[in-house]
Amino acid sequence: MTGPLLLGVPTILNEGGFTAENTYDIIERLGVTSLAGSPTAFRLLMAAGPESAARVKGRLRVASSAGEPLNPEVIRWFDACLGAPIHDHYGQTELGMVVNNHHGLEHPVRQGSAGYAMPGYRVAVLDEAGKEVGPNEPGVLAIDIDNSPLLWFTGYYKKDTPSISGGYYRTGDTVEFEPHGSISFIGRADDVITSSGYRIGPFDVESALLEHPAVNEAAVVGVPDPQRTEIVKAFVILAPGFEGTPELAEELALHVKKQLSAHAYPRQIDFVAELPKTPSGKIQRFLLRKAEVEKQQQQN
Repeated sequence: MTGPLLLGVPTILNEGGFTAENTYDIIERLGVTSLAGSPTAFRLLMAAGPESAARVKGRLRVASSAGEPLNPEVIRWFDACLGAPIHDHYGQTELGMVVNNHHGLEHPVRQGSAGYAMPGYRVAVLDEAGKEVGPNEPGVLAIDIDNSPLLWFTGYYKKDTPSISGGYYRTGDTVEFEPHGSISFIGRADDVITSSGYRIGPFDVESALLEHPAVNEAAVVGVPDPQRTEIVKAFVILAPGFEGTPELAEELALHVKKQLSAHAYPRQIDFVAELPKTPSGKIQRFLLRKAEVEKQQQQN
């Protein structure tokens, strides 16, 4: 917020609660040129239909997304239906936006990537032993404190902060470096699913589901399983005109299996009317996991 204000650029905050309709209205009425939001919010803009999008096509210069990775369908839709690029970013309250696809930097914007470290910052990917790993190896995203500017966060008030140790601030998010140096987000450490020895990022499964025309929204979690440690379970909000039948659930599972792999498809699919979210639109997967664990305990 402070950057645009320091440059004399008006900043508009929607305090009325997000809806696709009021967001389109604000863009149209107030002349918004740079739109920031969550992937869930952008998917709801897309779901509102082409007539709504046509009202503001060409008005936006750029859109910025954070909180969760963007699925490819949203990226393509922004370009085709709103006439604007949408860039993914990564940040935390403790850090600011330290990894991003800044439109002012000369680097390629790679679909599905959260971007590159901001100039001056050094980021690393650490394994469970705290050692830095190379490209295509998943680990925890960490900030090299001594070699990064403006890192004022020193710990939580009156609390131990184990995330700061060994010269690093550990974000708690699982990522991997791509060979060209950008960062791909896999998920929060507690969101990553372990099934039959495989580590599965929920966003990959969700993105595959969202490519199916029957799916408006999706959330994926791991639920306990005595044989596989966890199995992949999906919660799906259907697009208008589709019915949540066992046949459709089987079709969606096969769709994901073809796009990803035989171990990453959802073995259980629930069709739901809504998903738990934060006020900013991030899906609260931990609430879905908690409900599944409680359901299993009641059954036992």
